[in-house]
Order: sequence, then C-alpha cells, then structure tokens
Amino acid sequence: MEAKIRKRRPAFDREEGVAIAQGLFHERGYDAVSVADLCDALGIVAPSLYAAYGSKAELFNRAMGRYVENDFLPLDDILAPDSNPTEALTELFVRATEHYTRHDKWKGCMVTEGMRADDETARTMAAEHAKVGSDLIGTYIRDHHAIDPERVTDYVLMTLRGLSSYACLGYSTERLTHCAEMAGRALEGDFDTHAA
Repeated sequence: MEAKIRKRRPAFDREEGVAIAQGLFHERGYDAVSVADLCDALGIVAPSLYAAYGSKAELFNRAMGRYVENDFLPLDDILAPDSNPTEALTELFVRATEHYTRHDKWKGCMVTEGMRADDETARTMAAEHAKVGSDLIGTYIRDHHAIDPERVTDYVLMTLRGLSSYACLGYSTERLTHCAEMAGRALEGDFDTHAA
C-alpha cells in the first residue's frame, strides 16, 4: 500500500503579508483592524503572526514603512530648492488632495491617520514616520525665508492633516482641491521675497 504523500504548505511570504496588512490598516485604520482580521487576510494563525512580526503594532509599523517608501507624496520633487514657496506649497496641498482621494478604499494619508489611533504605541510609531516629512517641510519653509517659519510650518502641516481627514470622510477630489487652492492663497505675504 502506497504511503500518502502529505502536501507541504507553501512558505508564508512575510513581505506579501506586510502589503496585505497595509491595505487593511489604510482602509479601516489601526484600531478597527483586529489580530483575527489580519490572520484571516494573511491566511495564518495568531501564533504565526506574532512569530513573523512580533505584534500587531510592529506589523502596522512595517506597513507604514512600506507606505512611506512606495506611496508617499514626492516631497523632494514638489518642494524643489529653486521653487517659489507659495506656489510650491499650494502645489503640495493640491497634490495631497489628489493623492488622498485617488483610491476608492484607501483614503487619506495612512501615516497621518495612524497618528489618531487610540493605541499609544501605534500613535508613536506613526508620529515617527511622519516626522521625516514634517522636518523636510519645515526645512523648506525656513530655507525660503518665511517671516514666521514655525507658524507657517504649523499651518502647512495642519492643512495637510485636515485634507487627509476630510478625504477619509468621503469628500470629493474637486471639493478638496478648492480648499487646497484657498489654503495656498492664504500663504501669500508669509515669505520675504527680497531675502538673499
């Protein structure tokens, strides 16, 4: 009698798991995604998830890292050193609007929304990812001689976060673009155009 050959289950692809988790977290937010949801989506059991990623929060952190690497706004291109700051920051607002509303399921900025998570660990991780972009924006604003760099930086970051939030609420690209353009016009007069 021939022995039955047991089919070996294909090896679990951790990077593919991060990509799947990214989609879930972006669509629902960190707090609304349970470990059971992740296990169902990844086709694994909870002990395997913990063995592969350490925790739900660590998986979220890796998913945000993937988002930043592959799906973040191209800040270096938009905020070019030789650009007019009011025009460049207005373009940033408009491009953010288009970026945050381009998918039916994945609205807003995953990192920005992660900073509003109920879980403190997740919020801290999201804030660390956000700091890279925030610092780049702040440096650009200082380098382009904003009259009050801290206030302008706060305004720009709050505007971007507001656009993300309203994209998550289902506001249309057209409606948010009007707001983005108005926000850009409000920056006129905030830079010293005569500075060297």
